[in-house]
Amino acid sequence: MPKFKFYKYLEFEKRFSKHTLISYKTDIEQFHTFLEKSFELTDLLKVKHQFVRTWVVSLMNQGLSAKSVNRKISSLRSFYKFLKRQGLISETPMTKITPPKQSKRLPVFVEKSSMLELLDSEEFGEGFVAERDRLIIELLYSLGIRLSELINIKESDINYQNNAIKVLGKRNKERIIPFTKELNKSLIKYRETKTRNSLTQEYLLCTENNKKLYEKLVYRVVNHYLSSVSTLTKKSPHILRHTFATHMLNNGADLNSIKELLGHANLSATEVYTHNTFDKLKSIYKQAHPRA
Repeated sequence: MPKFKFYKYLEFEKRFSKHTLISYKTDIEQFHTFLEKSFELTDLLKVKHQFVRTWVVSLMNQGLSAKSVNRKISSLRSFYKFLKRQGLISETPMTKITPPKQSKRLPVFVEKSSMLELLDSEEFGEGFVAERDRLIIELLYSLGIRLSELINIKESDINYQNNAIKVLGKRNKERIIPFTKELNKSLIKYRETKTRNSLTQEYLLCTENNKKLYEKLVYRVVNHYLSSVSTLTKKSPHILRHTFATHMLNNGADLNSIKELLGHANLSATEVYTHNTFDKLKSIYKQAHPRA
């Protein structure tokens, strides 16, 4: 079937992550089910734009957010673009589909003082787990890396002499990120503790049983420690990525440098952080200007 060819294309040629693949598959399978139930249509090659539009309306009526609906539309767009390139259809049904408008949400972040308070505190305790948990927070905040990038860092990816670390980003794209002397000390201390505990895992971060770290554990660690210094509703690893970018911009880093550090493909993805920076500038202006 065409959709299975598309899934293989995403996995082996585009090299999308497991989570991205699941999202695409879910969206297309949901659309396929909708066609069968609403129009008794099983052939995805015979879809017309009216069918897609009806699906979009039904999704909105179910209460899905504009962001969620737009993601599903994007999945279908990619799918039918692929089918057209393969010569399986002459025209895509997506050309007349207008995505619903969505309100822009600014990235939330932890205040600088709160992050410094957390990393300088004694709250983490002693021992391997304590050092590892502190390092999780420090790596996410100091490097601005994604959760998947964090858990896939290997011991061999760290250059202690040059204070640089290699991470594997989306679509297996590698990038080198510099890090501070403070983080270097933390990494060396953690490595020594790891060795003392006879943990030989090739991945930097591991469990007490020498297993590679998993995502749910990182979520729990981040949520627990951010709860002690922040009242944010969402306390995920990605919040620390937002925090990294916002703090860097607030301290004078240029947008292109932030883009490279974050591993963004396009500058537009990085520009969202300038809104937070502009809010800070407005606040400073109001406090400092005599006529503000």
